[in-house]
Amino acid sequence: MTARIDKVITSGAFELDGGSWDVDNNVWIVGDDSECIVIDAGHEAAPILEAIGERTLLAVVSTHAHNDHVNAAAEVADAKQAPIWLHPDEAPLWQMTYPDRAPDGALAHGQVITVAGTDLQVLHTPGHAPGACCLHAPELGVVFSGDTLFNGGPGATGRSFSDYPTIVESISDKLLPLPPETRVLTGHGPETTIAAEAALRGEWADPGS
Repeated sequence: MTARIDKVITSGAFELDGGSWDVDNNVWIVGDDSECIVIDAGHEAAPILEAIGERTLLAVVSTHAHNDHVNAAAEVADAKQAPIWLHPDEAPLWQMTYPDRAPDGALAHGQVITVAGTDLQVLHTPGHAPGACCLHAPELGVVFSGDTLFNGGPGATGRSFSDYPTIVESISDKLLPLPPETRVLTGHGPETTIAAEAALRGEWADPGS
């Protein structure tokens, strides 16, 4: 029996470079009736904890450390006595929200996270942020893309610690080779598929152009 995917939408502000933007975030919970992981605990701990219920929380996995993806991570993790995992290259962004607390574990490209008998492979996809990661679950036919790939193309760049040629390269090399039917479960907004986004690839500038 494979894991199921639950979705919680939380709301709050994304803050960076002196700006603030109201955003809704997709929080993904992957597991079964006994255990789960949370992908991107943003904004509001209460609805996330309600969705977890009495299950064992194996980890809070953060695709990147922009405040809107991690600002409920500590409260959720502490409530369930679970670790927070994040790619080490996210340290400068993480410290903006948690200057006195470090993540409990490091994500690495190729790492496999197993929950409810289902494997999720970590894909390091820098560009939106230096340590941005996606999680590919072949058995579920999904990739959790954080803010790397959206319905309509790459995630935002142009702010501190981001780079457009890098995100295009990450998507092209790490995500578009996934099976075309793979569902892309995004950090914000509606889902898409690898096939749908691959069809738009020609509209993106090539790295270095």
